[in-house]
Amino acid sequence: MAREAWAYREVAVESFRDPRSGRVAIRPVSGQAYATSLRVHCSRLLSDPERYPVGTRFLISAKLTDRQGGERYLYAWHGDPVAVMSKAALKRFLEERRRLRI
Repeated sequence: MAREAWAYREVAVESFRDPRSGRVAIRPVSGQAYATSLRVHCSRLLSDPERYPVGTRFLISAKLTDRQGGERYLYAWHGDPVAVMSKAALKRFLEERRRLRI
């Protein structure tokens, strides 16, 4: 199945420690079109605390999807490039793309 490049958007995400499971997970950064409660499926490397400390922010290419009518989530293909964002880069990104939540 071909990947539809038009469906993917740049999304700023961050790693955080999930209080329920204690594991490091990825969520959208606040201030974008996506709620911070939305799950993100992406490369496991982003949630590896030995590689990136908890709280690291990334710029990924993701699409909003659901699996056969289930709960919606953001999906990022594991082979796409990922950029670590500085605080200044994140601020610029959010100012350029400020939208209502989905």
